[in-house]
Amino acid sequence: IRGRTKEAEELWKQACLKYDKSVQLNWTSPQALNNWGLALQELGAIVPLKEKRAIVKVAIKKFRAAIRLRFDFHRAVYNLGTVLYGLAEDTLRSGRRPSTHEGSAPELYSASAVYIAAAHSLKPDYSVYRSALRLVRSMLPLPYLKVGYLTVPPIGNPLAPHSDWIKQWFVLDHEALYQMEKVDQRSPTLGASSSPSKAPEGSHTRRVEVHDIVCVSPTADLSLPPGGCFVADTPSGQHFMIADNWEAVDGWVDAIRLVYTIFVRGKSEALATVLTA
Repeated sequence: IRGRTKEAEELWKQACLKYDKSVQLNWTSPQALNNWGLALQELGAIVPLKEKRAIVKVAIKKFRAAIRLRFDFHRAVYNLGTVLYGLAEDTLRSGRRPSTHEGSAPELYSASAVYIAAAHSLKPDYSVYRSALRLVRSMLPLPYLKVGYLTVPPIGNPLAPHSDWIKQWFVLDHEALYQMEKVDQRSPTLGASSSPSKAPEGSHTRRVEVHDIVCVSPTADLSLPPGGCFVADTPSGQHFMIADNWEAVDGWVDAIRLVYTIFVRGKSEALATVLTA
């Protein structure tokens, strides 16, 4: 790279081709996908700016594919966070207005923080993750890991007509994904020291406990309302939720699966500390 950028660019491209071949030979290798993402990330750092964004988006797909093979692969989780952070920085510097399918700089920063917080929770004693978390923790919607609108059917009636589905505000923390009233994040009543409010007993508020989750996955079903959809399977039934687009679905599915993985690995307390300390 030092002084021989064109040669470095060609070598990174060759590395990407080798990782491509490696994945073809063994598509269940998260390490090969992770390394492919790293090679793309390095390539994106030295190509002309007009080429960088497309390369970075492919790197994101490789890191995401790696963690979907193994959600406790903390290195790939962290790398996905760092590449999203870099994309947020580029978006902020360029001043360009993102398209409807691209995240704004604040959205990308927040998404980056989700993965870095998850990597830290999976391996709390790793100093690199701890340092990165200090940089991005304020970008989380504390005391939650992720928040946003999701369109859902009336409780108890998953087969309701599309017109009856309602857009609701949802939050995800270390314990559950649940519906609640949207609170202004700037309000002093919602600070980092606040505890997430739980749905009262007997209330008509949708709540999916992390320990009840059997599976979370994107789903394409023409019988559902338009938009990106994912479903959370639990012993009590399926919960269908519609996000604005498929990019948003990826963010929700990853976040929920990571929280579940952290719970299964016995690290929920580490995530709770990140969100509420």
